[in-house]
Amino acid sequence: MTSFDKPTTPEPAGPSSTPSEDQKAVTQAALFDAFGGIRGTVETMLPGLLFVMIYTINKDVKLSAIAAGAVAVLLVIVRLLRKDTVKHAFSGVFGVGVGVAFALFTGSAKGFYLPGMIYGVGLGVAFTISALVGFPLLGVMLGPVFKENLSWRTRNPGRKKAYTKASLAWGLIFLAKYAILFPLYWWGDATQLGWVLIALKLPPMVLAVYFTWLFLAKAPPPINVIEEWEAEERAEKAAKAARAAAKEPGL
Repeated sequence: MTSFDKPTTPEPAGPSSTPSEDQKAVTQAALFDAFGGIRGTVETMLPGLLFVMIYTINKDVKLSAIAAGAVAVLLVIVRLLRKDTVKHAFSGVFGVGVGVAFALFTGSAKGFYLPGMIYGVGLGVAFTISALVGFPLLGVMLGPVFKENLSWRTRNPGRKKAYTKASLAWGLIFLAKYAILFPLYWWGDATQLGWVLIALKLPPMVLAVYFTWLFLAKAPPPINVIEEWEAEERAEKAAKAARAAAKEPGL
C-alpha cells in the first residue's frame, strides 16, 4: 500500500452513496479542465486541419507540414504570453512536431498522421488492459484532479468500479476509431485519410468523456486525501505544541 492510498480514520463512501447535483457539477468541471475544454480541443484540432486543407489544395507535403508545425508553436507562444495553462498546448505541439518530422522524412502526407495513429492505438490498448487487470488508467490520470490520488484502489470500491468502466469505454472507443482509420491508411489516399481523421477527431473524444462523466457522476464521491493529510499535519502540530506546553516549568 502506497502513501497515495493509505487508510486513515475517515470511512470511504460506500456504493450506496447517492451522488448530489453538486457532485455531478464538480465532476463535469473537473473533466472539462482535465481534458482541455473547448479551447484545448480547438488547439488540438487546428494544426491537423490546416495540414489537410493545405495538402488538399496544393499537394505540397513540406508546406503543409511546416504550416501545421508553425501554428502549433504559435498556440503555445500565445498561451505563454497570456500566462495560461500550457500542458495541453505542449502535448499538442509535441504530437504535431513528431508528425511533421515523419512527413518531412518520408515525403508522404500519410507520414504526418502515422505517429498519432500509433499513439492512439497504444492508448486504446493501455486503457483496455488496465481496466481488465483492475488498475484502470483513467483512475491514475484523474485521481490527482479529484484530489483522491490512488485512494479509490483500496478505500472507495465504487469509484474503482466507475474508473474501470470508464477506462474500458475509452479503450474500446479508441480501438474502434483506429479500426476504421488504419484500413484507410493502408489502402486510401492521403487526402481522404486526412479528412476522415479530422471528422473522427472530436466525436469519439466527446463520447468517451461523456461515458466518463456518466460513470463518475453516479459513483461515490472521491476521498480527498489532500485534505486528510493537511488535517493530520494540523493534528500532529497541535499534539506537539500540547506536549511542549506540558513540559514547561510550573505547569
